[in-house]
Amino acid sequence: MKRTLSLLCICLFLSLCSQAQFTRYIIRFRDKGTNPFSISNPGQYLTQRALDRRARYNISIDSSDLPITPRYIDSVRLSGAVTILNSSKWLNQIAIQTSDAAALTKINSLPFVISSFPVAPRMQQGNSTKNKFEDSNTPDIDLTPSVTGRPANADGYYNYGKSNGQVKIHHGDFLHDHGFRGEGMQMTVLDAGFFHYLTLPTFDSIRNNNQVLGTWDFVANEASVNEDYVHGMQCLSTIAANIPGTFVGTAPKASFYLYRTEDVSSEYPIEEQNLAAGAERSDSLGVDIFSISLGYSQFDNATFDYTYADMNGNTSISARAADIAAQKGILLVIAAGNEGNGGWHYLITPSDADSVLCVGAVDTTGQVAGFSSYGPSSDGQVKPGVAAVGLQAVVANSSNGLPAYGSGTSFACPNMAGISTCLWQAFPEINNMGIIDALEVSASRYSTPDNRVGYGIPDAKKAFVILQKKLFTRQASISNCTAQLRFSVKADNTMSEVIERKLPGEADYTTVSTLQNNGAWGKHDLSYDDNIGSAEMGAIKYRIKMIIASDTSFYLDSMSVNNNQVCNTIVTENNILITQDVNSEKVDVTITRSAAAKINISIRNALGQKIYTEDIQQPVGTLVRSLDMKKIAGSRGIYFITVYVDNKKAKTKQILRP
Repeated sequence: MKRTLSLLCICLFLSLCSQAQFTRYIIRFRDKGTNPFSISNPGQYLTQRALDRRARYNISIDSSDLPITPRYIDSVRLSGAVTILNSSKWLNQIAIQTSDAAALTKINSLPFVISSFPVAPRMQQGNSTKNKFEDSNTPDIDLTPSVTGRPANADGYYNYGKSNGQVKIHHGDFLHDHGFRGEGMQMTVLDAGFFHYLTLPTFDSIRNNNQVLGTWDFVANEASVNEDYVHGMQCLSTIAANIPGTFVGTAPKASFYLYRTEDVSSEYPIEEQNLAAGAERSDSLGVDIFSISLGYSQFDNATFDYTYADMNGNTSISARAADIAAQKGILLVIAAGNEGNGGWHYLITPSDADSVLCVGAVDTTGQVAGFSSYGPSSDGQVKPGVAAVGLQAVVANSSNGLPAYGSGTSFACPNMAGISTCLWQAFPEINNMGIIDALEVSASRYSTPDNRVGYGIPDAKKAFVILQKKLFTRQASISNCTAQLRFSVKADNTMSEVIERKLPGEADYTTVSTLQNNGAWGKHDLSYDDNIGSAEMGAIKYRIKMIIASDTSFYLDSMSVNNNQVCNTIVTENNILITQDVNSEKVDVTITRSAAAKINISIRNALGQKIYTEDIQQPVGTLVRSLDMKKIAGSRGIYFITVYVDNKKAKTKQILRP
């Protein structure tokens, strides 16, 4: 009886397909049985970069990583006049093209096939009337936007020119100025084509520096994407442009895969399948971030239309693929959609996916764009998650690559993707969801999210601080009337830490030392030994202020030690002792004072260049400062350590770093 009903369903299905003239179908498989690939040997189907990402974030290899069983695909191909278009191992399904009804009947009879269903008719020419791209693009000429943002500033690393507002609304220049411009990061832009990216001057930097790592057209199944639609090129320009003083993107040093998954001639679910296939290829290559300015709600055949209830993060092909990509450790940045003024009104898929950063649109003054889709998702998620400039955003025009202005969440999305890339470059220890969380917490409406901009406009400087604090570790102890502070922080040589102290009975904190970091950006282990010989018994409190050049200052954390020793001995003489432990390359500076004094310790190399300086406010007693010459000095040789007391030179000693 079940077999009879099954055959009846197939016949009805094929009759429907014939009437609708569908030629492209999804074939879903039951399992991945008899697979020649194994979970224990993932190097067969994942690059080392992809494996490194999984290892870094403790992500297990599972059955979803396995390719589809090749025998299943071969059986479908050999069922008749069938062309395999692409596959999704995550969803365990393939897309095929066929007009052979007998082949479909045979495919549905295969024991490992769960179902087949149509996703598109024959490929056609012309543009769809459905929600393809509703970005409102101004003509391809150099225009002045009707909204103004923060003034351009050529004092930083980049002079952004006309993109100044859309970068600085997020303090993206803070990341760029401190060396985070996308180097070492890989992004896939999934779109409808990248018209003339090979010749437009907007992209000469990424071409000359080999930052385009690969391309593929999942619509035409070919490598070239240069002759296709302009939309992807414009999105890419907001990230990758590098025309100093004219147009600079939000992550111009990142590397890119450019994938065409969208067919502008029609709107059908086959494009969601293409998106899933592009996401999987990117994952297998080890890509870090996706920028997806695509979305779906209505199709050219209303049979496929979604309802708002379907915008729950778990229904559409593209949303399910997006969430699996996030599970693999990829950060997905997706446009919310441009339905705010239309009948649909709400966000479109895959921006409804649970684990992605959904981006709405504002102008450079922070005002929400009327067209930006409303949240929340139908299952109650805050959507959009954040907002970026998408109203009169700067994009490259298609004729000469110079700035034009267009509107759409399509352009807000890549703007935010570039900011996310640079932030993640600084903190690769943090996983994709941690980066999204930091951006949302940093945003302008975090405490009062709404359904237009979600948590608001992210501030990259605040997000940077949030992540520094998250990674900061410290400990404090006391021994022999000396408080020993040990802490670890990510920093570079433009950043310093100020140690402030409050003794028992004191009302306010006072600065006791300033530690200057040396070397490149990375984790720095720092220490400070504080002589508390004059302190009363009780809790001694410390706090550590981080100073990042002239950009910002903030408190990392506080700590305290409980002084239960009688330490307030009388000191009657002054002394400075500089001793060197050659074996460990440590130099100890021991300073004893009978009265409080301002101390400065400076180190110069043989050329007289200052390579280290530290200010200390020393109370009565003995201070021991341990200096690691291996970290401070760039090379071996002769160095001079000088101690100043109340701005007067007190002692200089030559040391040798062998």
